[in-house]
Amino acid sequence: MVSPLLVKNAKLVTLTGQTGWLLCEDGRITQIGDGSPPEIASVQSLDAAGLSLLPGFIDLHVHGAMNREAMDADADALKSMARFYAQHGVTAFLATTWTDTQSRIQAALETIAATVGPMEDGATLLGAHLEGPYLNPSKCGAQNLDHIRRATPQESLPWLNLNVIRLLAVAPEYTENHWLIEACVERGITVSAAHTTATYDDMRRAVDLGLRQTTHTYNAMTPLGHREPGTVGAALTLPQLRCELIADNIHVHPAAMHLLWLAKGQDGVILISDAVRSAGMPDGDYAIDERVVTMRDGAVRLPDGTLAGSALTMDKAVFNFMQAVDAPLSQMWQTSSLNAARAIGVDSHKGSIEVGKDADLVLVDEQINVHYTIAVGRPVFQKQPLKL
Repeated sequence: MVSPLLVKNAKLVTLTGQTGWLLCEDGRITQIGDGSPPEIASVQSLDAAGLSLLPGFIDLHVHGAMNREAMDADADALKSMARFYAQHGVTAFLATTWTDTQSRIQAALETIAATVGPMEDGATLLGAHLEGPYLNPSKCGAQNLDHIRRATPQESLPWLNLNVIRLLAVAPEYTENHWLIEACVERGITVSAAHTTATYDDMRRAVDLGLRQTTHTYNAMTPLGHREPGTVGAALTLPQLRCELIADNIHVHPAAMHLLWLAKGQDGVILISDAVRSAGMPDGDYAIDERVVTMRDGAVRLPDGTLAGSALTMDKAVFNFMQAVDAPLSQMWQTSSLNAARAIGVDSHKGSIEVGKDADLVLVDEQINVHYTIAVGRPVFQKQPLKL
């Protein structure tokens, strides 16, 4: 049983927008009102002091943090990651895998499946995001070139049958991968184009098969050309596609972020962190499978300079994106919550502040510094001096 919680004096960032109060009971939002709240007996009260109350951030593409990663296949690692994410406003996430051997990916997926759900003092683990191994080696980025391959039913179907994968990233230009797109659609798994040399026509064919997303848009994909629009051109123009974005000002220039916003609007962009194990850690060297990456000045790179994920947190991503598009929270809040929830089909109970939905909330100031995080009605992070 989760204790009732009343949040008052907040700027509620909702589908309509208002200043007032919100009541959480049994992990759900049960009442929302303008102005001052009524007297409610036996409830804990949090005075927001005029700060903005947003839907909790949902990170669909995040590999690790605090020197831990999903590929460690360790439940304690997932719990440590969840606690770190909550400190930065994340209330739900997908643990994301890397390209690797069949046995290592299997172990990671089985661990995620056994750990799914709310985490003590942390964000809720919603499931897995399978990024690779079915990618294009010429756009491998930091994915391990030795293990990139085409999809086969013998390998892939047992993973799908674990019923833990909610998002699967694939290079759609290979006809050998098309059956997998269709198999995912049949199971309600969202498919995203990733690490790909897909042409515009390749993307249109994949969309016809059911592909609905682009992975870390602009990065590791065919760029926009005026004669061959490529993967980026498809991402910008095909209305069926939602676009992930790493808004760390390293992977993507702010002007390109603005272009994506102009093309896709508030419904079409999904902010992600793509954070790896070095997130939350000091500069230095960190393991990525048998290889080593170096984090310096916020960028994570392989020895040859290739970007290898990020050290970004979602609160910083929201702030950077606000600055890039010059839009207020009231216009772009969906990019950190509702669009992600819609993308993986959990928007009936997550992603926005509405009566009946899960009480996933984050209290932030104008610079998107996180003061309080609530996951399914449970306070999981508090920044002093706010007190219940």
